[in-house]
Amino acid sequence: MILDTAKYLGPCACGRDHELRTKLVVCEHGALKSFDKYMADCGLTGFRTVIYDTNTYNLPSITHVPADQEIVLEAQGLHSEKGLIEDCMTRFVQKPDYVVVVGGGTLMDFGRYSAWKLGIPFVAIPTIVSSDGFTADICSIIIDGQKKSIPMQAADAVICDIDVVAGAPRFLTIAGVQDIMAKVISIADWKIAHLVSGEYFCQKVCDMAQEALDLMTKCAYDLKAGKEPDIETMAYTQMLSGLTMQILSNSRAASGSEHLVAHLVEMKPRGFENAHGLHGECVGVGTLLVAEAYHKLAQRETIEVKPFQPIDEAWVRYEFGDLADGILKENENDVLASFPAENLKKAWPQIREVIAQIPSYEELNELYAAIGAKHSLEELGIDPAVKEDFLDISSAIRNRLTLARMTRLIAD
Repeated sequence: MILDTAKYLGPCACGRDHELRTKLVVCEHGALKSFDKYMADCGLTGFRTVIYDTNTYNLPSITHVPADQEIVLEAQGLHSEKGLIEDCMTRFVQKPDYVVVVGGGTLMDFGRYSAWKLGIPFVAIPTIVSSDGFTADICSIIIDGQKKSIPMQAADAVICDIDVVAGAPRFLTIAGVQDIMAKVISIADWKIAHLVSGEYFCQKVCDMAQEALDLMTKCAYDLKAGKEPDIETMAYTQMLSGLTMQILSNSRAASGSEHLVAHLVEMKPRGFENAHGLHGECVGVGTLLVAEAYHKLAQRETIEVKPFQPIDEAWVRYEFGDLADGILKENENDVLASFPAENLKKAWPQIREVIAQIPSYEELNELYAAIGAKHSLEELGIDPAVKEDFLDISSAIRNRLTLARMTRLIAD
C-alpha cells in the first residue's frame, strides 16, 4: 500500500490551505528491498547517514540500507532528550545530504531534530507500529526536565516494511493499538474546545483521525476474537494519525488529556517516581482514566461555572517539586482565560453529546484486558492515589484546552 498524501493537500473548507512535507508513505511487504528506488523517486541523493540503535541494527528481519555513514546508538537508556540528540549529531563525519532513521518513536525524534537543526531531509524506516510519530512533524523531547511537544521537521518519506514491523514483540503492537484508540479522547477534547472557545477546527483532519480510530478499533476487536494482528492496517492508522499532526503543525487531533500520562511518566513528579511504560501503554491507561472521569461529569445535566483563577502556585510546587518553575511558566498565559467561563455552561448540552460518543471505562477496560494491554496505574508503577487528582495534575503540564483543564471552571 502506498498512501496518497496528495489528497489531503490544498484549499480546505476550514479556510486553510493544507500542506505536507511527507510526499511518500509506503506500507508494503519487502519495501526495504526497493529503498534506493524510493529515494530516487523522492529526489534524495548524496551523502546518506543512517541512524540505528543497538536493537534495531541487530533485528533479524531488518534489511540494512546502503549508507555512507552508519551510527548505532546504545538502546539501553535511550530517550528523547535534547542533550542526547545533540550528542548524536556530533558523531556525523560530515553534514549529511539527508538522514535515514531506523527504529521506533524515540529514535524518530533524533531524526526530526537533526534534520531540522541542519536544514536537511530525513527518511523514516519504522521497525514497530507502536506510535503515530513516523509521519508527524512534532518532536516530543525533554528540555530542562520538562516534556515538550514542539514543531520540528516531518519525514520526506516513510518506508514501512511490513515484514520488519510484523516481527516486533506482541506487547509493542498492543501499545500501538492503545496509542491510536486514545483518539476517542483527543477528538472529543478538540470538539469540546471548539464549542467552548471557538478554537480552530478542521472537519477533514478530524475525519482523518476518526478513520484511524475506527480502523484500529476493528483491529483491536479482531485481536480480542483471537485473530492475528492486521499489521498493514495498523501501520496505515499510525501513518494517517501522524499526518493529522503534520497538517495542523500540532498534535491537536491526536493527543488530548489522555496523552499526558505518558509525559508524567517521563517527568516523574510526586506519585510518578517509579513510573515506567511504553508511550502507548501510558496513553492507554490515560484513556481509561479520562473516559471514566468524562462520563462521570456528563451525568450532570447542568453545571454552574466559576470565574477563571490562575493556577495555584503553592499547589504546583507541592505536586511538582523541582519541576514547578517549568510548570508555572507553561501556565503563564492560561488558555482558560481566553474565553468567558459562561461559554462552558452554555455548551454543556452539546458537550454531553460529545462525551456520549466516548466508549465507557468498562468497555475499554474489558477490551484492553482481553488483548493483554496495560489497563491500570499500578501496572505502570504509578501510585494509585494520584487518580483522585489526575485531571488537575495532568492538565497542568500542558497549556492546551481540554475538558480536563476546563474542570477548573466548573463549580463543585
